[in-house]
Amino acid sequence: MPRIALGACALTLVLVSACGGTTATAPPGATAPGGVAGTPVCATGTLTASGSTALQPLAQKAATAYQARCAGSIITVSGGGSSVGLNNAAAGLSDIGDSDVPVSDAPALNAATVTDHQVAIAVFAVVVNPQTKVTNLTAQQIRDIFSGRITNWHDVGGANLAVTLIERKPGSGTRLAFDKDIMNGIPESASPASAQDSTQLVVSGVAGAPGAVSYINVASVAGAIVPVSIDGARAGGDAVKSGAYPLFSHEHMYTRGSGSTLAESFIKYILSAPVQSGMVTALGYLPISVTDRQSAADR
Repeated sequence: MPRIALGACALTLVLVSACGGTTATAPPGATAPGGVAGTPVCATGTLTASGSTALQPLAQKAATAYQARCAGSIITVSGGGSSVGLNNAAAGLSDIGDSDVPVSDAPALNAATVTDHQVAIAVFAVVVNPQTKVTNLTAQQIRDIFSGRITNWHDVGGANLAVTLIERKPGSGTRLAFDKDIMNGIPESASPASAQDSTQLVVSGVAGAPGAVSYINVASVAGAIVPVSIDGARAGGDAVKSGAYPLFSHEHMYTRGSGSTLAESFIKYILSAPVQSGMVTALGYLPISVTDRQSAADR
């Protein structure tokens, strides 16, 4: 896991004006850096984070919790997709760029201008409308469905129902993870029923079309849509750790350089043990400590 480069200013309990005029104090009841809990100090100021809609639920909830603990901090979180997050961070348009995509997959960007902070592991799932009557698919069947070779669920043991493909638009980190972890270089169908640019639109699309199938992060599975097992393995920490479940990637928060004092403090807060074991897990992500294994999407 990449280390977060914390400047000397971020490690003090009170930051003086030489550190940019930002004040940082320990949250109420917190342990200062170096203590057992490793809780980060608070920082004041404004912070913007944009990008991955797969990471957005964690970024948003962490922002709300951080602001409640740390008076004087204002954190705004928006989506737009991983490419947007990376570009915004590199250009200085956002303090943090949320991304499922490693910067190595963004050749147009100068990787030296941004710092990678891995904050969680996102497990993705192929999801179907329950009327498909499908709960398990092999990786090859998934490739055949999304490449357009299989067009009826009856061909994979499901209902006699036409497949309705819902894809993510190019540039989506979720699509990158799916294409690298599952498709193995086989192109997705060039004529899906729809191509969406957010996780929320995919969820509503799959729920609303009887034969629909798509892929989303497990944290966003909601309502009646069904996450299918892949080669008999269900999405989860044990299957990811053992290597049985292939569809996952690390979630990144990119900063321009080492980032602002508030960005450093906020990221350290997300990486703190209470947040990793509590909020991260509750939202359906895996703590960064679950595995050192890197998926195809991480490389």
